[in-house]
Amino acid sequence: MTNCTMEIFKFPPLKGRKIEAEFSGGSITSDAGGIFLREADHQLNLLEPISKLFIDERDQSKIDHTILEMLRQRVYAMALGYEDLNDHDDLRHDIALQTCVNKDKELASSPTLCRFEKTANRDIAGDIHKQMVETFIASFTEHPKELILDFDATEDLVHGEQVGRFFHGYYGNYCFLPLYVFCGSKLLVSYLRTSDKDGARHAWAILSLLVKRFRQEWPNVRIIFRGDSGFCRYAMLNWCERKNVDYIVGIAGNKRIKGMLKPLMQVAKESFEETGEKQKLFTEFLYAAKSWTNEKKIIGKAEHTKDGANPRFIVTNIEGEPQDLYENLYCARGDMENRIKEKQLGLFADRTSCHDWWPNQLRLLLSSLAYILMEHIRSTALKGTILEKAQVNTIRLKLFKIGAVIIRNTRRIRFLLSSAYPLKKLFSNVVEKLVPT
Repeated sequence: MTNCTMEIFKFPPLKGRKIEAEFSGGSITSDAGGIFLREADHQLNLLEPISKLFIDERDQSKIDHTILEMLRQRVYAMALGYEDLNDHDDLRHDIALQTCVNKDKELASSPTLCRFEKTANRDIAGDIHKQMVETFIASFTEHPKELILDFDATEDLVHGEQVGRFFHGYYGNYCFLPLYVFCGSKLLVSYLRTSDKDGARHAWAILSLLVKRFRQEWPNVRIIFRGDSGFCRYAMLNWCERKNVDYIVGIAGNKRIKGMLKPLMQVAKESFEETGEKQKLFTEFLYAAKSWTNEKKIIGKAEHTKDGANPRFIVTNIEGEPQDLYENLYCARGDMENRIKEKQLGLFADRTSCHDWWPNQLRLLLSSLAYILMEHIRSTALKGTILEKAQVNTIRLKLFKIGAVIIRNTRRIRFLLSSAYPLKKLFSNVVEKLVPT
C-alpha cells in the first residue's frame, strides 16, 4: 500500500526556532535558467527539423506527447543535469521544463521516453548527423577561410550485456569506441562504434562526406584534417593530397623513424645534462614506410627531460617551421579532448546503457544535441562574460540552476526568481542576446 504521508525532515534549531523541510512547495523549480535552452533551440532551429526524421507509427488521435516534445524533454533535461530516464517520473511535473518544451501539462513518463528511444535506427542516426552539420554551416554569417577538423576516439565503458560490447586491451575494459569530430568548439560527429575494430574505422568516409559538403557550400575554404597517430593511414593521407586537403597527424615512432631523429636526440640529451633544463628541439625530414609508394614530410620533436628521452613525430603536408607546426597547430588539438570530457562528464555521452545498439547511438546523439545548445549559449550569449570559456558543468550551475516560484494561469507564466541569485546582471545580458524583442 502506498504511503501518502509527507515526510518532514528536521534539523537543529536556530535561536529557538525549529528548522524543518518537506517536499511540498508545489510550483517551485531549481532550473529556472533552463528557459535559455528553449531560446537557443529556437535561434538554431535545431530540434524541430530533427523531430521530423522520426516515423511516428502511433495512432495520432490517441497520443499525448509528440515526437518534438519528447525530443525537447530529453535533450533539455540532459543539459540541465538529468541523465536518467527515471528522473522524468518526477521531472515531468516541473513547470519550468514543461514551459521549455512548450507544453502546459505533464510531460512524458520514463516508459514513454524509453519507447521513443527504441524507435532509433541507422537512417535516423545518419540524418541527425546531417542536421548537425547543416546547423554548423548555418552558424556562419560569412564564408570561413579555414576549417580545422579534429578527429578523435574515446572509450565509452559498458557495464552490462549491451549489443556490440567488446573488451579493449588498451583500455582494459568492455567498452564502445565512439568517434568524435569537432571544428573548434563546434561538434559535427558523434558516431558510436564497437571497440573490436581499428580506431580509425570509417574516419576516411566521414572526412570525405564532410569535405564534400563544405566544399559545396564554400568552394575555396581551406580544410585541415588533424588527429593523433591512431588516424595515420597512408591511403587516407594520399586521398587528402588528391583532394587538396591539408593534414597534420601524429605518427608512431619505429626503429627507422627514431633512427632519423637520433642525432638531434643526442644533442637534446647533452644540452639537458649541461643545463638541467628540459630540452625540446625540432626538425623535419622525409620518410616512407615499406608499404608506402612516396615519401612524406615528418616533423620530429627531440625532447629530453629528467625522465629521459621523449621523441615524438607528426606527418604533414603543410608548409611552415617545424616547431610552429608542432606546438601551435598540432598540439592545439588538445582542446578537443576538453570538449570530449564535457560531453562525457557533463552531458552524459557515456550513458549508453540500453541493451540494443541504435537506442545507444541515439542517446549519444541526444547528448550531442544538448552540447550544441549549450555551446551556442556559450559562444553567443555568454561571449564577453565571466562564463565565455566555462565548461558546461559551470554554465549549468551558474546560469541554469536558479531557484524560482512559478505562477501559471490562463494569462501568463511568471518565473519569480530567487532574490539572492548573485548573477542577475549576467542573466539580464543572456536574455538580451537570446530572447527576440
